[in-house]
Amino acid sequence: MSLSLRNAPGGCTLTVRVHPGARRNAITGTHDGALKISLTTPPTDGRANAALIAFLAGQLKIPRGQITLLTGATSRSKTLRLDGISPDEVNAALLSELS
Repeated sequence: MSLSLRNAPGGCTLTVRVHPGARRNAITGTHDGALKISLTTPPTDGRANAALIAFLAGQLKIPRGQITLLTGATSRSKTLRLDGISPDEVNAALLSELS
C-alpha cells in the first residue's frame, strides 16, 4: 500500500477518501493512492472536515493548524496540505496504523 503524497514547499499534500457517519474513527486502508478514513461525525455544516483535520493531527502528532483542506470541502475525496512534515514522516505515521 502506498499513499499519494506530493512534496510542497514546507510540507506535503495528501489525498484522502472519507467515510463520514461511521461507527468509529479509523484509518481503514488505501484506494488508488488515497488514504481511506472513517469518521463518526456526520457530514453536516463542515463538521466532518473539522473532525478529519483533528483526527489526522492526532495521528501525525502535529497541531491542527498545520493541516489545511485544499479541495473537496463537500466531497468524500479531499486533498489536504500538511505543513512542517515530510512525505516520509506521513507514510511512516499513517501506514503503521494499517499494520
